[in-house]
Amino acid sequence: MAGEDGTPGGDARPGTAEADVVVVAAGSSRRMGGVDKLLAPIAGRPLIAWTLDAVAASPRIGAVVLVTSADRVDEWRTADWLPERVTAVVAGGVTRQQSVAAGVQEIHALDPAGRTRPILVHDGARPLVSVGLVEAVIDGVIAHGAALPVLAVAETVKRVGEDGRILGTVDRSVLAAAQTPQGARRDLLLRAWDAFPPGEPPEFTDEAALLEACTIPVHAISGEPGNLKVTLPGDLQRAELALAPTGTRVGFGHDSHPFGPGTGLRLGGIEIPAAPRLSGHSDGDVALHALADALLGAAGLGDLGRLFPADSRTPRGIASTDLVLEVVARLAARDLAPATVDIVVIGARPRLGARLDLMRSAIAGLLGLDASAVNVKASTGNLAGDEGAGRSISARAVATLRSSK
Repeated sequence: MAGEDGTPGGDARPGTAEADVVVVAAGSSRRMGGVDKLLAPIAGRPLIAWTLDAVAASPRIGAVVLVTSADRVDEWRTADWLPERVTAVVAGGVTRQQSVAAGVQEIHALDPAGRTRPILVHDGARPLVSVGLVEAVIDGVIAHGAALPVLAVAETVKRVGEDGRILGTVDRSVLAAAQTPQGARRDLLLRAWDAFPPGEPPEFTDEAALLEACTIPVHAISGEPGNLKVTLPGDLQRAELALAPTGTRVGFGHDSHPFGPGTGLRLGGIEIPAAPRLSGHSDGDVALHALADALLGAAGLGDLGRLFPADSRTPRGIASTDLVLEVVARLAARDLAPATVDIVVIGARPRLGARLDLMRSAIAGLLGLDASAVNVKASTGNLAGDEGAGRSISARAVATLRSSK
């Protein structure tokens, strides 16, 4: 979670910086028909600026090093579109391995003691990566040493001869398409380059292939279909629709918690002192959790559980108002802001009718909205299920976003 000065927090909250990123942007855009995809304008900013913002949006990220071609370094270091979170802009090499190595060596020079710290490598042409995926890769590196997001191959795969004749069908159940960011402990990458120096054969297409060649295990995690790599001209249009949509962005959220011991129910941003508390790692405010998930969903930023996992990275009993404020800050980093909110709270107890306006005002205040843009209602759920039996409370939320520019 960001500190009061807007930098990654220095406390034990889940936002403590614990990994670094190398963004590789030294390619030639050969398949773009003469268009420089990295500088292609999207909503007034070049594509590469969107990518840098996306990978730096997680407070768990520390240094961000941008690697580009040698002839661009001076220009990009002083570009007005360069996000403040970028630590350095360095020159890459002829191959991907050389460029990645240049970025990693820059980070190593900045922090020689962090040899076992996770380092992520991300394609500059992937501007739609979510905070959730970035942090899932970090978690994969911490757990396994190296991690790679992959997607299952949906289409039937054929082997085709040079003459165009089908030679056979490949078993797609053992295949997966690799994405970035790819992550590894820094010492594992450095060790791999000792065995296969950058710039010397063989040439590896990605970091996972390099590690595989050194028999260093790489753990696969679920990638994201929306994590588009801009490769062809039509991909730019897809990226622009996602980053600068002309229509309304809508998200849906849901959460449920059982009652636990103690009193002092937190619900919809207010406290009901005499009512029993909801059980959970946080303060259990299901209405705010559903709201946060709806906001994240509308922005394509993952989900609340990925951002604030229910373990030691998130302080026990953390106020859900803090979680919502952090989500709003992440929206603002993408030039988005809440527009409207509709929440329904479902439970047989306590009776909420007299408190709905208080919740509405509290939520409007958190989001910086007029109360007229927020609606909160309550239902007993027809007295069915755990909510109807008084054992739990659940909430559902729909949120829309607007551009904050």
